[in-house]
Amino acid sequence: MRELRDFSLDPSDLTYRQRLVLAYAGGLVSVVLVFTGLYYWGMAALEGRPRSPFQAFNTVIEVMTTTGFGADSPWQTPLMNLFVAGMQVSGVAIGFVTLRVLVIPLFERTPMNLDDRLSVKNDHVVVAEYRRDSEVLLDELEALDVDYVLVESDEEEAKRLSDDGYQAINGDPEDREDLERASIGKANVLITDAGDRTASVVLTALELNEELRVVSFTASTRRKAALAEVGVDRSVAPHALIGQRLAEKATTPVSVGERASDEVAIREILVRRDSPLHGVRVRESPVANHPELTLVAGWFDGELRMPPSPEDRLTPNTVLVVAGPADGIDDLTGEIAGVQHSRVREHSRVVVAGLGEGGAAAVDALPEDVSVTTVDESPEVDPDVVGDATEPETLEAADVDDATALVVTVNDDATALLTTAMARSLSADVEVLVRVTDTEKGSAAFRAGADYVLSVQRVSARLVAAEVHGERVMDPVGQIRLVRADAAPFVGETVASASDPETGWTVVAVVHDGEVNTTQSATIEAGDEVFVAGSDSAVRKFEQAVD
Repeated sequence: MRELRDFSLDPSDLTYRQRLVLAYAGGLVSVVLVFTGLYYWGMAALEGRPRSPFQAFNTVIEVMTTTGFGADSPWQTPLMNLFVAGMQVSGVAIGFVTLRVLVIPLFERTPMNLDDRLSVKNDHVVVAEYRRDSEVLLDELEALDVDYVLVESDEEEAKRLSDDGYQAINGDPEDREDLERASIGKANVLITDAGDRTASVVLTALELNEELRVVSFTASTRRKAALAEVGVDRSVAPHALIGQRLAEKATTPVSVGERASDEVAIREILVRRDSPLHGVRVRESPVANHPELTLVAGWFDGELRMPPSPEDRLTPNTVLVVAGPADGIDDLTGEIAGVQHSRVREHSRVVVAGLGEGGAAAVDALPEDVSVTTVDESPEVDPDVVGDATEPETLEAADVDDATALVVTVNDDATALLTTAMARSLSADVEVLVRVTDTEKGSAAFRAGADYVLSVQRVSARLVAAEVHGERVMDPVGQIRLVRADAAPFVGETVASASDPETGWTVVAVVHDGEVNTTQSATIEAGDEVFVAGSDSAVRKFEQAVD
């Protein structure tokens, strides 16, 4: 015979709330029974109208809930009227207590189902955790009208993002059910930033949707091979990426051909945070519409685009590479507040402050003919100068006042800002390129004296948004060259129409009877020559085609 299980209730197993609810229920039943007994007695002894116990109970409930007074009203004796009035007051009081003890806590403790806030998903992006500023990434996706779902393991963070209008749910991206809640089976792209859990997240997602394109963030470039094995299509090590981009920005100079004229200059125009160009499309900018200037290239969050798309939007820290008469570039720059220009020059001595993942990537990206001096506090990474980059003695030991560029890739934003300010106090000429983590620190870095700033959060978000949107993410392709060539292939065209954005090179001027004309509407005639600007490889292809 099977042993009978003991289903007796052990009070010690109850939570405080459960004991409170039981005590409240017991007290309420006791009050109703006492009122029922007193009413039963009062109607017989005081009013002379005896009632059955059930009639007395029904009247007590009606009075306490204020839904009515039954057929017994009015009462004749003062004592019964006082008793009924007391029951009404106690009923109202018990109602308030019921709301406070039972109803309100019940709703407060009921978890909100964030899934109900999601719109119908199809061909969307699933973001499985994001350890940077989630809002920066989600804003980028929304700006491109890319549908997405963020799976956030932190319940409070998920609720905050959902309350702010983002498509976010609380869940564990390693859990199949939570990924299915994000409609992973209908998604096109998975973006994951889950640290050591990345492999598990990717494998779980690919079991549910083998067609997913996977973009993953990793702390180190050393993990890229392992992530590729589990199905990651593109791995991004943000700090290394920023270090590489800063180094490439510092060493993408202009090389002027032997026959080039000084009448055509190439300058960089940096769009500052307070510039009226912020948010303007390239095709609507005064640079693109200037009758004598040609937009050759543009740096957009560390990406060199040659030439920029007319639809690209100018944002703070965009650098435009413009060709044309030097005085024309200067005049335009002077007319636009918040825009700074400098000559594009080749850097021969570069100091790299901070030899972590980003600093090491910057050193690797610098050309062999560039003299590099490294600075770091830790002797274990074998820097040229061991010391604190925020101290003047350390930067002086690295000869920062003699350097052409300083790449700052230290570990935290506060140190980066102080290093920038210290370097600027030691040298007014050195070009300072800074990496920060927080997007909001970009403006502070400019105030500290930086010439160019890249934010890990912003660049990571822009890169992912471009990948998801199907845009080609371009990397710097060597130096920008300006050459003078025979104009025979372009006879009959204008300076503006002779360029082909797909080729990577741009016609910036025509030479007619020995005079250089940078006017965009100038017609190219037989016997003329043209100035062509573009990447090193693009110009080589142009020269081969002309020859």
